Order: sequence, then structure tokens, then C-alpha cells
Amino acid sequence: QVQLVESGGGLVQAGGSLRLSCAASGSFLRINSMAWYRQAPGKQRELVADITSGGSTNYAEAVKGRFTISRDNAKNMVYLQMNSLKPEDTAVYYCNAKDVFYGSRWSSHNYWGPGTQVTVSS
Repeated sequence: QVQLVESGGGLVQAGGSLRLSCAASGSFLRINSMAWYRQAPGKQRELVADITSGGSTNYAEAVKGRFTISRDNAKNMVYLQMNSLKPEDTAVYYCNAKDVFYGSRWSSHNYWGPGTQVTVSS
């Protein structure tokens, strides 16, 4: 079991910054992969960035150079620093965890937080 809770969303002007946080809790020993997804109105949910427990990262082309994903393994936290925000970044942002180790097994199940709204005004 993994429970994820996002925070840090809000309303910001274009060019501004926000930092999203995600706290993971549950009966797990390790989470190999954590990620941020987003879903804008009328669009499918898309991967924004992901990060492994070893610190390897990947970014969607649309956010590369503007967003930075990071994690604190000791605190089971993952963050998304969003700079130079654009109106097209407006979406509900979701925290994701997968490849979870429970001590006796690994699970590839995807866990999701409830999401946090990010709105960027022009």
C-alpha cells in the first residue's frame, strides 16, 4: 500500500514559479520510481517528469529546462520545481509511484495521489 498526497498547487502568473510536493506513506520499504503527471482540460493525462531512487530523471519535452524533479528518499518525498510557467502548464498535477518493494515482493502497480490544481494566468 502506498498513499500519496500532493501539495503546493495554486494560481500563478505566466513566468512565475511553483514547487509541488508529494508525500508518500504506507507499508512499503522502497519506491523505485516516482513521477509527476498532469492532465489539462480536454487532454489526456501525460507524464511530466519521473525520477528513480537512484536519482535518474526524465522530462517531457514541453517542460525540459523549466521544471526540475527531485526526491528525498529518507522522507519519502518527491518534488517538482516549476519555473517560467506558461498558461499551457495549467492542469491538475498528480503524483505517481510505481515499482514498490514491500520486503517480500516488488509491485509494478501504479499508485496515484488525488492531484493538485495548477493554474497559470496570462
